[in-house]
Amino acid sequence: MLWRRNLFAPLATLALALTASAGAGTAAAATDTTVVAASAAASAADDFGAPGPYATAVEVGAITTLYYPRDIADSDRRHPVIVWGNGTGGVPLVYRDLMLHWASQGFVVAAANTPMSNLGISMRASIDMLTGRNADPGSIFFDRVDLEHIGASGHSQGGAAAIVVGSDPRIDTILPIQPGPLANIDAVGVPALLLAGQRDSIVFPALVKAFYNTADHIPALYGEVRGADHFTVVGDPGPFAAPTTAWFRAQLMGDRTAGAQFFGPGCGICTDTATWSDVRRNSLALSVPAATP
Repeated sequence: MLWRRNLFAPLATLALALTASAGAGTAAAATDTTVVAASAAASAADDFGAPGPYATAVEVGAITTLYYPRDIADSDRRHPVIVWGNGTGGVPLVYRDLMLHWASQGFVVAAANTPMSNLGISMRASIDMLTGRNADPGSIFFDRVDLEHIGASGHSQGGAAAIVVGSDPRIDTILPIQPGPLANIDAVGVPALLLAGQRDSIVFPALVKAFYNTADHIPALYGEVRGADHFTVVGDPGPFAAPTTAWFRAQLMGDRTAGAQFFGPGCGICTDTATWSDVRRNSLALSVPAATP
């Protein structure tokens, strides 16, 4: 597929560059838990792009890289899950900043290590793995993972994988970022936020709109990030950090302030023309009140 060939080289090059810059610290993360400091202060209630209140940690496994609240073993709550799929040729390290941002907000992020994620096999395996660790008294995740609230996301080929995995009954919402075309959104039965980049020349906005137009059986929103190309989300996620965080906080944590960014007559993203070049909500999304995630 042409879109795969176009995407592989830039992502692979970026992955190698980031791996080289990480140096020995990244190598150690393959066997040990790597702790990354996050802001200890809670972000403002409506500033979803700001770091969350949790310090974060990273654990690199054979199939999955986990990004999670560092002190999860001592947490007084269970933490929802986000499973992630990489773009073609990519690895979780490419999206590290976004994964850590979500973890700082209280999510357990299970990023599939595979550079070819379209089938969603590794993403489903991540849920199985966390289910086992949540039940293991010897695990730091013991009884701290909220397996009743799981979202799926990913970029490009991984965005298509998020749609594929959205048919899994364990998934509660999907957030595909610039998803490739090899997915069937008709099989998804949960709310969807589909993100495109205004200047994306690899996954054109029209391709993402096609998914949105087909998703008339679920609450679906389409958001086109102003000025974004296909790699804006890579590295520093910039304008993608806040809306993705707000969506998952609304859908998986019941955050009403976050929900108001997408639902109800005051829909925050609908009036934010500085961030969005196009926002659409289908009839089912329009029927969701702002106070209900």
